[in-house]
Amino acid sequence: MRENVTEDRDLLLLIAGGDRGAFEAFYRRHGVWLTMRLRYRCPDPAVVDDVVQETFLDVWRGAARYRDDVDVAGWLWRIGARRLVDAMRGHGARQRLTRLLARLRGRDEPSAEEQVLAGVEHGDLAGALARLSPELRAVMQATVLDGLTTAEAAALLGIPPGTVKSRALRARRQLRQELT
Repeated sequence: MRENVTEDRDLLLLIAGGDRGAFEAFYRRHGVWLTMRLRYRCPDPAVVDDVVQETFLDVWRGAARYRDDVDVAGWLWRIGARRLVDAMRGHGARQRLTRLLARLRGRDEPSAEEQVLAGVEHGDLAGALARLSPELRAVMQATVLDGLTTAEAAALLGIPPGTVKSRALRARRQLRQELT
């Protein structure tokens, strides 16, 4: 069956053709590590479960858009990380996270700092990120927002690791200038 397919790229080709067995095999290969990695970013298991489900739904719908020169795990992580950011932007998710953090710290109510941090909309930061060139923004997305290593970001973006480092440095400098 699909378990015998050794390359993720081959599974994605089958998924793009509507093969449910290939999709199930792909999920079995990647579902656990994606869930665990997302849980490092979000302590709310309900949000993580929703994000994993949305991520694999995106894979089902968008497998045909996968570019063969991109690492499959990096591609999948990028989808999942973006879905998590979208979920955390929602007001309800922010409130659930604040309550969960308060419970984890043994308090019934969140601290004033937690309430302020939960309400931050990153207006200035969002504008500064939007003003970055597409190349610098892509590196910041991959390394900061998606949490990829330099090597993973290089593979995902199709550029050398040194270029990832230099673009990240330039982006940080530009952001620092704009935000101070």
